[in-house]
Amino acid sequence: MKYYFLLLISVLFSCNNSGVNKSPDLKAEISEVKQKTVKDDVETPINTENQSVDSNKVFDNGIVISWIEKGQGEKINDEDVVLIDFKVTLDDGKVVDGNHLWEKEYFPFIVGYQMQTKGWDFALRQLKVGDVANIKIPAKLARGEQGIKKEGEKGWFIPPNSDNYLTIKVIDKMKPTREVDGNKVWLFEESKKSKLLFAEDNAVQFHCMISTKSNPFYYNSYREKDPYTLYMSDRGIVPGLKKALINAKRGDRMLVLIPSSEAYGSKGLEGMVKPGENLLYNILVTDVTGK
Repeated sequence: MKYYFLLLISVLFSCNNSGVNKSPDLKAEISEVKQKTVKDDVETPINTENQSVDSNKVFDNGIVISWIEKGQGEKINDEDVVLIDFKVTLDDGKVVDGNHLWEKEYFPFIVGYQMQTKGWDFALRQLKVGDVANIKIPAKLARGEQGIKKEGEKGWFIPPNSDNYLTIKVIDKMKPTREVDGNKVWLFEESKKSKLLFAEDNAVQFHCMISTKSNPFYYNSYREKDPYTLYMSDRGIVPGLKKALINAKRGDRMLVLIPSSEAYGSKGLEGMVKPGENLLYNILVTDVTGK
């Protein structure tokens, strides 16, 4: 097992962002957030002894949610994109993940596609916008028996059978930046300098990771070290992907959710996509060029 979520964050944020801004709509969404954020002084792991019954919930699968603050916003559902401020620790207090490790004030997270682990998706479905909570995710819903080995080193980054302790604030839901024939695009970073847009008479080059609910990260162009080049005239390409990328420009970072009807439909894709499954693309546009 690889550092899936750490890899995902590095893909989203570690490249040179010169000339790249958060989308204007996203800036507006987070500009008024002045409430408490997840910092190192928020206790983890969870201690529920001095909290009211209403602030704690224990689930049959072993997940425990302890609310630090209850929000008044919308409930979170599958396929919602939420902006989160979070950190993950182990039993010994070691911090193994978090947006602050990347010096970011938030992270965009889509629910239901195992962007982290199954435990995350389950827990987030219990939350509302504005919630601040400590969440115990048992090992079986985290990294399980496999854990995560240190890459290129001896030992473990996350040892096998380690419970995870997630401290999280749900900042907001992010509405799609655009929607075309049911294909939803959440643009969370875009270039200020790039002017050439993907259209009929040029090509778009991009890196992507593709997931379904049943098969997360089944394709990863970063792993293949080969960005994809797409022309509007290309055949055999997922129709919704073409529509979603219209007007994309170099430096754009986006999540794209494509309904089954705009992807592989009732046939699916053997060994990778089940019949009727939606597709999630996590995309970094590396270039837009003329033919």
